Amino acid sequence: MKTIYYENRKIKETHFIADTCFDYYSERLRADDYRGNVTLFAEWLEEESQKNNFHKIIVKSKVDDVSYWQELGYVNEGEFKGYFNGGSAFAMCKYLKKERRNSEYWVDEDRILSDVIKIPKGAKNLPLPSNYLLRMADIQDAKSLAELYGEVFEVYPTPMNDAEYVRKMIESGTLFCVIEHENRIVSAASADVNETYNNAEITDCATTPEHRKFGLMKHLIDQLEKELFQRNIYCSYSIARALSFGMNAVFHQKSYVYKGRLANNCKIFDKYEDMNIWVKDLSV
Repeated sequence: MKTIYYENRKIKETHFIADTCFDYYSERLRADDYRGNVTLFAEWLEEESQKNNFHKIIVKSKVDDVSYWQELGYVNEGEFKGYFNGGSAFAMCKYLKKERRNSEYWVDEDRILSDVIKIPKGAKNLPLPSNYLLRMADIQDAKSLAELYGEVFEVYPTPMNDAEYVRKMIESGTLFCVIEHENRIVSAASADVNETYNNAEITDCATTPEHRKFGLMKHLIDQLEKELFQRNIYCSYSIARALSFGMNAVFHQKSYVYKGRLANNCKIFDKYEDMNIWVKDLSV
């Protein structure tokens, strides 16, 4: 029996409707969109979180509702600028367990971010070596992509090491860009497209250790941005492990702007990790 990592649910109640994600693996409840009575919706979120033993609630709030969520005890952990067809989404968060709220690594992550921001933006990519091939992926690549993610990540918030799961992602519209070396995928990244609000999350960034010295991820991100721009999607964002100097440096150099940090947001490797929000306006 396969583990259920998460479940997307459309909620329709008398006084509100919402698009939610029940994230069983990372023990959190996320609302990506909602409309209606904020107070009643907040009560529902807390009840469902307690039923499922979730420790964190995340609501993507429109700017006009931020003060309502703050009055209900939510904390603003960051901004997804341009998320709602040009309007910002704010990550309003509430914790139901003190251990989930407290981050052991916050000061270290501040130091990493400070070092990252000192790096000049817009540095040119290293040329892609002649024996590496960059291309967009298709369904036939699902197995190879799953093998890559299984090799790079021992623990990951979604089952990217499952070829069937990856295949369904590609079929549902997620864009994958890959780099091959000797007919083997050695680096990949994806753009998870939200067609309702015309934004995309750059995610699932992975490179095998022996190929990390060539700056392959920058080439992948450039190509994904071109694909998004052609689809008139101008809000590109990512959440990167706050403890990873390398990935944060990549987004900073690619002119993404730091917009906040999500505390103990999801399970990666051996623990809950804080995640930095990076946002870019592709129309500029």
